[in-house]
Amino acid sequence: MEKTRPQAGIAQRFSFDEYLQKLTGGLPDAGRPVYRACRYAWDVQDKPSDLPASLDVALILNELGVDETTLIVTLLSDSRLQSDDFFKHIRDEFGNDIHHMVKNLRWMHDLNLDLGTLTAPEQAERLRRMLLAMVEDVRVVLIKLAFRVQRLRMLANTDDQTRQNVARETLEIYAPIANRLGIGQLKWELEDLSFRYLEPLTYRRVAKMLEEKREEREQYIHDVVTEIKQMLLTSGVKADVYGRPKHIYSIWKKMQGKQKDFDELFDVRAVRITVDTVAECYLALGLVHGKWRHIAKEFDDYIANPKENGYQSLHTAVYGPENKPLEIQIRTRAMHEFAEYGVAAHWLYKEGSSSDRNLQKGIASLRKLLDPSETRDEELVESFHTELFPDRVFVLTPKGKVMDLQQGSTPLDFAYVVHTDIGHRCRGAKVNGRIVPLTYELQNGERVEILTASQPAPSRDWMNPNLGFLKTDRARAKVRSWFRQADFQQNQIDGKATMEREIHRLDLHKVDVRELLKYFKLQTVEEMYAAIGHGDISTGQVDAALHECFVPRDEQAIPLVARKTVVKKFSRNDEVRVRGVGNLLTTMASCCKPVPGDDIIGFITRGQGVVVHRQDCVNIINLENTKRDRLIEVEWGESQARTYEVSLQILAIDRQGLLRDVSKVLADEKVDVIGVNTLSNRTEQTADMTITVEISDLQQLGRVMDKIGMLPNIVRVSRGK
Repeated sequence: MEKTRPQAGIAQRFSFDEYLQKLTGGLPDAGRPVYRACRYAWDVQDKPSDLPASLDVALILNELGVDETTLIVTLLSDSRLQSDDFFKHIRDEFGNDIHHMVKNLRWMHDLNLDLGTLTAPEQAERLRRMLLAMVEDVRVVLIKLAFRVQRLRMLANTDDQTRQNVARETLEIYAPIANRLGIGQLKWELEDLSFRYLEPLTYRRVAKMLEEKREEREQYIHDVVTEIKQMLLTSGVKADVYGRPKHIYSIWKKMQGKQKDFDELFDVRAVRITVDTVAECYLALGLVHGKWRHIAKEFDDYIANPKENGYQSLHTAVYGPENKPLEIQIRTRAMHEFAEYGVAAHWLYKEGSSSDRNLQKGIASLRKLLDPSETRDEELVESFHTELFPDRVFVLTPKGKVMDLQQGSTPLDFAYVVHTDIGHRCRGAKVNGRIVPLTYELQNGERVEILTASQPAPSRDWMNPNLGFLKTDRARAKVRSWFRQADFQQNQIDGKATMEREIHRLDLHKVDVRELLKYFKLQTVEEMYAAIGHGDISTGQVDAALHECFVPRDEQAIPLVARKTVVKKFSRNDEVRVRGVGNLLTTMASCCKPVPGDDIIGFITRGQGVVVHRQDCVNIINLENTKRDRLIEVEWGESQARTYEVSLQILAIDRQGLLRDVSKVLADEKVDVIGVNTLSNRTEQTADMTITVEISDLQQLGRVMDKIGMLPNIVRVSRGK
């Protein structure tokens, strides 16, 4: 009546043909993928007693009703088949999908967790989330859980420390994942075997209590099952009724949580009823409550209110025959398949059925991780409810601790999350053992190692968002704080250099620092340069101040027409607003090539309508007084979907590959190049490049110029006239 589980430490031994028959229901043709995968797994054994683990794991999964792809991936994931050559062979013989799943599973097999951190609920939850975030196909997690079950079964022959470590890792990480997947069969065995190794005396005590009551319990359950079957049959309900297996770990947890003795638990005697329809579930519930007295507060309707992992069932407890507590679960057969086999059952149902929708709900809830019931930190749970899971990335420290970062984070972000001092001293990074740039975007599951110098020395470039060193504002704030505390005189020097670079980049000639002091509301030039140097004033703010204060204007010669504003549509977008003039052709001046963000002015022509210039355009500054009455105020509208021509002037020390590196920056920014003109001075070994590009706005132009300026041998980058 009660199901038995394989004994720990005992491996089943079958012949190759017997394994095939159990996995496929017969002897498939040797050309079928499942046959070839099974043959690969079988052939790796060095001696007859050396049974590959993947064969037993495949049998475990086969009992759950998984599809053939899952079995193939399982068979190909034995530890002795993990050479790089064989890994490449998998793609050629079995295809990209299986290759990708084996690759994910290989990563999970190789993962070394930091067991010292598992006592913290936050770290355990991060580990679970990372494992789930790493795989695109949930079947990979299912296979990993089955491998863990097989390992626990064989763990009895290992030393005590290994048993303790594996069991603790299982209870903290893998059993909760099985619970979220809704795979009761695996969850129970993971928990019971882990409990057996962690608390052997307690495990034996609870198991002994169950065994001592077994004969009495079995006779009692037999009588109850017979009575319920007859009662349902009389009412016209076709049902399966049986005593359900006992879960030792859950019994112990209930004894601990409710502070009750073994005899006081309601589910020691338990019956499960499976029927065809939901209506029959409630009919059976009414018949049970009509026959026996219901125990108060021991009823849960998970059909009307399913659990977050998709689980559905009716749970009730009654005082049955002889007034003994009796737990009864009532569910449909589809609900039972889901409860027992969870995601594995997804491949058993036809698409679009009601049961499939329930399974999809379970899978969706897994992806969102909406039910972290094992996490005891309430504040952490609340924060998870407000986070968007796809916006996070989970990476490992060299010791195996999981760090939860914002999506798009770099190794430098990681360094500052580990410790501020690590970030300040960061000089490089390794990801999975290879050197990567500090701008590298971290991916789920990668192991990150920070290379540090003996003394802190952050770079001001780290604060520039255009260069991509830091994703988070918090990390940038830490860099700014460091510069704020650095040497004041050095800050002045660096700030002045930054200011001069921006002035040159914007091609400005008459800059009065007193105007900038007024703009930033500061008292001295030294104070302003120091603020720029230590990051309180960003390069973006410097650019904005230079545009605001030093765009050439002649207010007497450029009258502003204060009439009703009319929006002129440029092409198909509201790109330029022209004051006082409506329904005229509007074009961009080819001499200065204005882009959104530039201060602009319009010039009314006789043949081209309103031509839009930059306000610092040479042609506007030198415009004859007799024509200045044709100037009109214009401004950028709300939509600028087109691109704009801009010329970049680049002076560099000539070297091989210079143009290639500049072109790569432009390609990475998705900037189209219209023209390139390069002049080389062989005497001075310099290159003067003029590149005409199409950009969307001033922000993109700033990013492009910043990144080109970071290339080796670049002396300066400025915007062409």
